[in-house]
Amino acid sequence: MSVDELGRAITTRTGGRVSSRRAWIVVALLCGFLIVNYADKIVVGLAGADLMRDMDIDAQQFGIIQSSFFWCFAAGSILGSILIGRVKAKYLLAGTAVLWVLSLLPMVWSESYEVLIASRMMLGFAEGPATAMAVAVAHTWFTADRRTIPTSVIVAGAGLGPVIAAPVLTMVIVNQSWHAAFAVLVIAGLVWVPLWLQFGREGGVLDALTVEEAVGDARMSWSSILRNRTVLGVAVLMFATYCSSAVKISWLPLYLHNGLGYDKETAGTLVALPYAATAILVVAAGVASRMMTKRGVANRMSRGVLPSLMLASAGVSTVGFALLDRGLLNLVFIIFGASLAGAAAGVTLTAVSDVVAPRQRGAVLGFIVAVYSSAGVISPLVLGHIVTSAATPAAGYREGFLILGGVMVVGAIVSVLLINPDRDSATNSR
Repeated sequence: MSVDELGRAITTRTGGRVSSRRAWIVVALLCGFLIVNYADKIVVGLAGADLMRDMDIDAQQFGIIQSSFFWCFAAGSILGSILIGRVKAKYLLAGTAVLWVLSLLPMVWSESYEVLIASRMMLGFAEGPATAMAVAVAHTWFTADRRTIPTSVIVAGAGLGPVIAAPVLTMVIVNQSWHAAFAVLVIAGLVWVPLWLQFGREGGVLDALTVEEAVGDARMSWSSILRNRTVLGVAVLMFATYCSSAVKISWLPLYLHNGLGYDKETAGTLVALPYAATAILVVAAGVASRMMTKRGVANRMSRGVLPSLMLASAGVSTVGFALLDRGLLNLVFIIFGASLAGAAAGVTLTAVSDVVAPRQRGAVLGFIVAVYSSAGVISPLVLGHIVTSAATPAAGYREGFLILGGVMVVGAIVSVLLINPDRDSATNSR
């Protein structure tokens, strides 16, 4: 394609300038999408002690419940990645949120172990593609050089959800019941859907390509994508961070209550702190990465080294709190161990847009989600087995978190060696 033809194609496909105000309204709604998403995820962990009592189950069975959320997560991620770009975002995301509501609804009255597992499986299937969908839609509103901050704001919703939900749902659980907590989440989903139908849609930037993007818009084969070291490095880093996220979602409230001895109300309040720190650090890391890019720092540093260092620090912090008894320093390490991992994920996802052609980003993001979702299957089960087999719950949690910290450090080392967007861009891969 000649420069003149390229210019005409860009002009034809742009269809006018994208409204900055509308773009940020969409970003806010997508952030809300992930807020509801993560509130749905943590409710079982918050209600864990009461669920185990009412259903007469042990820690290993509780681990199965938490793992079941991820059994169909990858399948949902793959299906969602196929539908992104083929179904209008207005209807795709609204339909996804309706599925969340339907999956939560039986737990408003049921106390069946089997029904809870089925509910979590359906919820995991419906929520699997949520992050990929939200990021892919956001990227249609911003050019490549402006995507880091909106991506980080959206991913921050994963931290804000539990910050808002943990104390509220804990209060509902303590003063009403865990059934009422599920009812609150059903209502939250029903509130978000009409707002999205009114204001949500794709932007025009996916088709309004810059010259650099248009040059790299030729499709890469899947064999090339799977050999792309940056894509693999992002998948490794996301796997390690999701080991941390899945354990945090599944076990952190019970660790604080049964492992460290906090009462349920205090545990419900404290569990919000790592998520609050995650929301702040995700945005701060996004701003830092953006500033590095503007100052001419190589993308390898801003998209690879920065998040890898954050993940390594999170792993060291996780080892630190596993070795400490209850106290202020233990709590500080818990906060940094969980939040730095989440912030690293927000930054490194942007590297996908650097190395993959625009029309393939949704599919590749879906592939990455499918890879890292396996961490959600494995880590809650492993920790549940360790806690059940240990002499005391506290000893089991200590061993489990030491292993988790090691996985995070190893993941950081591997990812920093692999991620290099400048080397692995779509243009250079052909």
